[in-house]
Amino acid sequence: MKRMGNRGTDLARRGLLLGLALWLVAPAQAQDWVAVERAPLVERLRLDGVIEAVQQATISAQTTGTIVELPFDVNDVVDEGELIARLEDSEQRSRLDQAEANRLEAESGVQDAEQQFERISNLRERGVATQAEFDQARNALNAARARLVRAEAAVDEAQEQLDYTRIVAPYNGIVTERHVELGEAVAPGTPLLSGFSLEALRVVVSIPQQYAQLARQTRQAEVSLNDGRVLETGDMTFFPYADPTTHSFVVRMSLAEPNGTLFPGMLVQVRVPVDEREALWIPTESLVRRGELRGAYVLDEQNRRRLRQLRIGVTENGRVEVLSGLSEGERVVVDSAPDAFDAEWMQ
Repeated sequence: MKRMGNRGTDLARRGLLLGLALWLVAPAQAQDWVAVERAPLVERLRLDGVIEAVQQATISAQTTGTIVELPFDVNDVVDEGELIARLEDSEQRSRLDQAEANRLEAESGVQDAEQQFERISNLRERGVATQAEFDQARNALNAARARLVRAEAAVDEAQEQLDYTRIVAPYNGIVTERHVELGEAVAPGTPLLSGFSLEALRVVVSIPQQYAQLARQTRQAEVSLNDGRVLETGDMTFFPYADPTTHSFVVRMSLAEPNGTLFPGMLVQVRVPVDEREALWIPTESLVRRGELRGAYVLDEQNRRRLRQLRIGVTENGRVEVLSGLSEGERVVVDSAPDAFDAEWMQ
């Protein structure tokens, strides 16, 4: 009984194989096919780029004082012109009041000097005042006017120092770091807050020295994310020097991303064209994937399809490069959906 069972199994397998073989060489019925075509292939160098903000800065104090107000912290959104820090300003206000008083005094001195000069001028015309008196009055007027100019400049400087006690955001952005706390004394140059704007981003990538000149000439690059989304880029800026350690050139590309899904520090894929050659292409729908194997159904002269193993290259724009296994002009089936034979073949 056991021998009969094995014999029956063998017969069944032979029958299945025969049926599959007959099906494999059966004429194709109205199948969609395309011819293998030869077309140019642009070889691209794949590099890792980093997104950075065009506007990023650390705001520092420009006068002395004590921090009395810090409305924002890390990750807070700030609008342009909004107050982000305030210093105690009593000293600056006192200096401004003193400067204002000196300006008023200088203005009075100018008025007195103008009146004196006018009197001496009239007396000189009548021959009563001497030339020396006239020169003395004129010089006194010029000196009074110079003192007024210095007083006005002192007022502007004092007003500027007072304005420095109120630090406002230079652009719309996000706070990334806070360097001081309330009650802390600061001096000019002390870092206060750091931040960046998400309204303008760019990609920075390092191109190896051997490809730098070609990249300068073509000025073309494709930037994409891991999910396959291609990002729109603008002007390319090439640094005029190479990194002494890596011998690569830095390139910056402006980036437009209206969805706001990109942030500084993220990695992106940058592809730079470096060569062009001829290649054989088939549609991606024609490619059959079975584990590690790749193939396509090829139609013979009797319109019978046969599965042929291929070695493939790059995939782009809905087509696959064929390195070996096909010749130009051969016909491949477009619809390569799995069927009964494929299921048996995978087993």
